[in-house]
This record gives sequence, C-alpha cells and structure tokens, in this order.
Amino acid sequence: MLNFHIEWMMVLSWYVLLLYIHIFSVVLSIGPYFILFPLLARIRSTPFELLPEHLEPFRITVHLTKHAGHVLVATGILLTWLTAWTWKTSWIIVTVLIMVVSLYFIARAFSPILRQLRVPHEDRHVLVNKLRNALIWYVIITLTMMWFMVAKPTLW
Repeated sequence: MLNFHIEWMMVLSWYVLLLYIHIFSVVLSIGPYFILFPLLARIRSTPFELLPEHLEPFRITVHLTKHAGHVLVATGILLTWLTAWTWKTSWIIVTVLIMVVSLYFIARAFSPILRQLRVPHEDRHVLVNKLRNALIWYVIITLTMMWFMVAKPTLW
C-alpha cells in the first residue's frame, strides 16, 4: 500500500511540474506580444537608420514564442498522456486545429512585413498598420487557444 502511495505521489508531482511548465510556456507564447504594441508608434515615426533597433524586439519575440511553442506542444502531449483526456476530446481537437492555424499565421504574418520594413519603403505607415493587425490577430488566435485549454468546453 505504501509503494502505491509513493508511486501515485510521483505521478502527481510529474503532472504538477509538467502543468507549470505548460502554463509558463503559454505565458511565453502570448505575453511578449503585448509589449510590442507600444513599439508600433516608434516604428512608424523613427528615422530609417534607427529602425533596426525597433524591429529587433519583434524578431526576438517571434523566435522566443516559436521555442516556447515547442515546449507547449511537448508538455501538452505529455499531460494528455498522463491524464484521462484523449485525443478525441473536443477541446483538445479544437486547440490543436487553432494551434496549426496560429503556426501558419505566424509564419506568414510577421516575417514578410518585418523584411519589408528593413528596406527603405514609401509605405511604412501601411506596413506598420499590417504589423499591428497581425499582432491583434495573433493575440486573438492564441487567447482563443488558451481559452479552450482553460475552459475545456465539451463541444460534441
């Protein structure tokens, strides 16, 4: 009986550790994008020679969130394996679908705009507006994914 209790506590402690890592990776996947909004005004008005230093936080954020997403997926798989949830659970399926959309979106949304902003351009305001819209949509997509993970709604 004591061995069963010790094994159960070990599984529980692994679960708690994975859950905290999973939640932290969510914070790293979404949080940095909020600090980018104030940079948009600076990108819009800064001289072109100083623009790279204002674009660098965007590049770093995309890079950080990409790696946080890897941790997020790995811990999500392990948490699903450790719990009674199955891959046929509706909120897991929807979360995975949204995650695929967010991966496609992030690959298409930020890098091309940032590349265009790194060269002299007449339409910087248009590009900054596109960048702002991409930020808004990415935050909406990721917060929607987070809602499904927290609320765990039964859809079917």
